[in-house]
Amino acid sequence: MESEEIRELRTTLLRLKQEHRDLDSAINALEESGRADALQLKRLKKKKLYLKDEIARIEDQLLPDIIA
Repeated sequence: MESEEIRELRTTLLRLKQEHRDLDSAINALEESGRADALQLKRLKKKKLYLKDEIARIEDQLLPDIIA
């Protein structure tokens, strides 16, 4: 993999991790407020899960499997 491609993946990874943390905070705030809309929470949690999957996919690209 080219160094430019690695740099782009790392930048994307940092952005996705920040977005995941922000969503986590938003979900917690909504749940604690007691005014949470069930559909809105479901959508936010689905988006958070999607981000988690994307983070894992990029991390796999950056850290290839090591054959023992």
